[in-house]
Amino acid sequence: MTNILKKIIEDKKDTLSLIKRDNSLSSIEEKIKNLNFFLDFKDTIKNNKGISLISEIKKASPSAGIIVKDYNHLNIAKIYVESGATCLSVLTEEKHFQGKLEHIQDIKNELKIPVLAKDFFIDPYQVSFSKSFGCDCILIIIAALNGKQADEIYSEALRHNLSVIVEVHDHKEAETALKYDRALIGINNRNLKTLEVSINNTISIFETLKSHKEPLISESGIKNENDAKYIFEKTGIKNFLIGESLLNSNNPKDLINRFNQIDQ
Repeated sequence: MTNILKKIIEDKKDTLSLIKRDNSLSSIEEKIKNLNFFLDFKDTIKNNKGISLISEIKKASPSAGIIVKDYNHLNIAKIYVESGATCLSVLTEEKHFQGKLEHIQDIKNELKIPVLAKDFFIDPYQVSFSKSFGCDCILIIIAALNGKQADEIYSEALRHNLSVIVEVHDHKEAETALKYDRALIGINNRNLKTLEVSINNTISIFETLKSHKEPLISESGIKNENDAKYIFEKTGIKNFLIGESLLNSNNPKDLINRFNQIDQ
């Protein structure tokens, strides 16, 4: 199978060069100064006594194709917030996930909830650019970056008072992630190179990450509350990033409620 992650990163480089051409850093920083709706993503999860659900909003993905045909990001966000989601994850990558940074701005103008800009960050420039649309957290995918790139993006995010999720999908990446001691660490159950999924990946990698002081998150492939409960009972992880199972559900409110009860 083609390395999907490599293709996405190459496309992101092309897209980013156009964005940089049209948006100076000074204009971005000025826009950020005029925004007043930022929230603390990490503390919201840390201070939540029960299960924390990061509910994901996306129209499409390379693995699933079009997920939501009549896609309305704001309507989906309202359902999630009303149902008790802790935070939101909004796909902003345009070519492969059909997302837009403007979707975060729309949501933050209407709703008071922390939002992750779910994208492929390869350049520190993207940190301030994403914040200028209202995000509270950014993503560092270890598999997509060399060490220097990850360090620079992490430092830039902290400079901007943004939370960071460092995403890993094997033990080697997990060991690397431990140095980002102020970050949340997300364990991706989907191999981004092959798109294969196994929730046992969280359980396996947890052993490498259990000394990390900040929250751990299990991501991808969690179909229902039974999957989440299995992970919780094996590891104690109580933070879950849930995407397609909610987007495909006929009753996302009920599913969120069932997720929220797994530690009771």
